Amino acid sequence: VIGTQQWMSNNLDVAFYRNGDPIPQVTDAATWSGLTTGAWCYYNNDSTQGSSYGKIYNWYAVNDPRGLAPMGWHVPTDDEWTTLTTTLGGAAVAGGKLKKAGTLNWTSPNTAGNNNSGFGALPGGYREIFGAYSNININGFWWSSTENFLSVPIYRYLEYTNGAIVSNINNKKYGFSVRCVRD
Repeated sequence: VIGTQQWMSNNLDVAFYRNGDPIPQVTDAATWSGLTTGAWCYYNNDSTQGSSYGKIYNWYAVNDPRGLAPMGWHVPTDDEWTTLTTTLGGAAVAGGKLKKAGTLNWTSPNTAGNNNSGFGALPGGYREIFGAYSNININGFWWSSTENFLSVPIYRYLEYTNGAIVSNINNKKYGFSVRCVRD
């Protein structure tokens, strides 16, 4: 519990939509880049990464009407991410309070990473539009369920060199982590 919100303690790691339909695991880079439907993968197609970082999902999975989050949970909106950030003192400092402390997972120096919030954010990296993987142990990226006025999804990210949390937009074909919030 952080302020008035209850967040999952780990990144999402589901392979089925809420209604029981499977979410396809896509390991092939060319297939990933051509998707316009939901999919997931492990970083670098390495299932051992899942125990620490969860699965990586494209935004089509996040936005699928069958529901990515388990019953009682949902993928946070951009406003809900903003509420979390504000509760933790603003974007310039909230990232450090979200990041798991130390350099076991985060690349040194993991600036300001103290996990004072209990969120335990880890740098699971991402999968880019053409299917390559990047930035594990350097950045953590999390989707919101919100699109901007150009229908481009909004996400949040943390990096090892500062204590900020940053809001940005990216292509729906990218693969990021998902952290859910209680309904």
